[in-house]
Amino acid sequence: MKVNVQSVNFNVDPKLIDFVQVRLDKLEHFYDKIIYADVFLKLQNTSDKENKITEILLSIPGGDLIVKKTCRKFEEGVDECIGSLQRQITKKKAKLKTQV
Repeated sequence: MKVNVQSVNFNVDPKLIDFVQVRLDKLEHFYDKIIYADVFLKLQNTSDKENKITEILLSIPGGDLIVKKTCRKFEEGVDECIGSLQRQITKKKAKLKTQV
């Protein structure tokens, strides 16, 4: 799967890109037809401690899955997004099996 990581309002650390890649690769255990993933890491300029927005767009046949989470750390946001995407993928696969 091809992963595109884009950072808004900051320069992303290569360690964070590797972290995102490893976590997204685990999604292929659930569904092997993932085309690509776009990851947007945004830093909001607010005084709030939860100012890091993680947004993941996962392209799969039949449509895209989008998840957006706001957390204190990008790693935490990526983990939450991956968990949400896992649930969405399993639901989508269950729907596909019932349609066939």
